[in-house]
Amino acid sequence: MSDVIVLRSPDGHEFDVFEALPLGAAKGTIVVIQEIFGVNAHIREVAQGFAEQGYRALAPALFDRVERQVALGYSGADMMQGVELARGKLRREDALMDLQTTIDAAAGTGPVGVVGYCFGGLLAWLAACQLQKVSCAVSYYGGGVASEMSQTPSVPIMFHFAAEDAHISMDDVAVVEKAQPDAPLFLYEADHGFNCNHRASYNEPAAVLALSRTHEFFNAHLG
Repeated sequence: MSDVIVLRSPDGHEFDVFEALPLGAAKGTIVVIQEIFGVNAHIREVAQGFAEQGYRALAPALFDRVERQVALGYSGADMMQGVELARGKLRREDALMDLQTTIDAAAGTGPVGVVGYCFGGLLAWLAACQLQKVSCAVSYYGGGVASEMSQTPSVPIMFHFAAEDAHISMDDVAVVEKAQPDAPLFLYEADHGFNCNHRASYNEPAAVLALSRTHEFFNAHLG
């Protein structure tokens, strides 16, 4: 079962959240943090996948701050639009405020984990370091994570990176690994975006393995 709900942040901004619910009682909530392409079909499918595993899943539309109902594809003009929205228009502090609002909305119904992809992978790391009421976090190929290693996570975090990623160097992965020696970090023989079956870079073996590890991590830390 899925729906779109509306939440309001402390500054009065209202934003959409795609909500996917399990068939029975939820064992916790997973906040799914979008890529630069908005809450598109892939992110909704990811949320539904977590709901099938027994979680309530919430995917906040972080771009609602600057443009409503963004759901982009993965090439050409859509790619350029996503980059402009994520890097040129959306303020990071606003995105984190809306993530905290989403987490707060879920926190009364059990533990909350976050998982993010690419742009969302960076925000998942920042959520683990800066936000409240988070029990654990998973970051998939988070661009810019290495430059934020001066921050300290307050909850367990897991990292997934791709060895053939043209956007995140192996030097950056090494920086993360050195700074977070106790955090599980996995490297896959795949390209950036390997988890997304809507992209040419989709790598099914890597995606399946990473997801199984993610499920194990959430099961361990969300009870």
